[in-house]
Amino acid sequence: MTKSTELGGSFTLPGTDITLKRMGYGAMQLAGPHVFGPPKDHDAAVAVLREAIKQGINHIDTSDFYGPHVTNQIIREALAPYPDDLTIVTKIGAVRGADGSWNPAMSAEALEQAVNDNLANLGRDTIDVVNLRIMFGEGPTEGSIKEPLSALAKLQQDGRVRHIGLSNVTAAQVDEGRNIADIVCVQNLYNLAHRRDDAMIDALAVDGIAYVPFFPLGGFSPLQSDALSGVATDLSASPLQVALAWLLQRAPNILLIPGTSSVAHLKENIASASLDLPEEACMTLNAIGSTGD
Repeated sequence: MTKSTELGGSFTLPGTDITLKRMGYGAMQLAGPHVFGPPKDHDAAVAVLREAIKQGINHIDTSDFYGPHVTNQIIREALAPYPDDLTIVTKIGAVRGADGSWNPAMSAEALEQAVNDNLANLGRDTIDVVNLRIMFGEGPTEGSIKEPLSALAKLQQDGRVRHIGLSNVTAAQVDEGRNIADIVCVQNLYNLAHRRDDAMIDALAVDGIAYVPFFPLGGFSPLQSDALSGVATDLSASPLQVALAWLLQRAPNILLIPGTSSVAHLKENIASASLDLPEEACMTLNAIGSTGD
């Protein structure tokens, strides 16, 4: 296995002039508990964003429903005026209830309001990439996405959105979406233990479309595996570093967005991009995953 280059190398989104370092940063954890309300330590949230840029990261994943509004406002405070090469990717399709619930919001009116909220709170005139998160069910659930995606495509036509991605989608929805708009990325649940999208990743790689796994480290409950821990011990790394390194070597179109509110943890994540996984370790790790639900 060839050792990864700095930040995992780079990837250019199809049909765009956007080249991203494969190791990015996910801003979800900058909000309060359960991604709701303000962070416990505002200054630490600002510091981790600034350190990410200092370390060379040029891809930040966010959403205005983190908080809500909180995360984007912190990003603006920490990073505006934004570096020329920084790509901010957001997602729309949901709103938060007063109780912190995650509720579908995929009407044309709701999507337009979400784009406008993202623009206002980020302090931008256009958003680099907007992922349409499909909220038909908790996980990817079949159903036509023509109506909401067509509404987002109209917002792209008027210049508020540069490029479009999809999130929480099935393979059939990706195919449908590509017949409606140019899709530059897909963001779904995927990690070492949850590998339902193996075939999708390979298919997207053929066409040069980015795949961005959310919960790359297992979600709010980190990945736990004796096999993973054993490989990590052999490589003098943490299990989570190994899990990220495995994703980077899984396919060249995978971009990572691990999140953290800690500068120390951010640096640990970045270090995983330089971790060398021998073939024997990869075989052990490959045996962990499940392609089922």
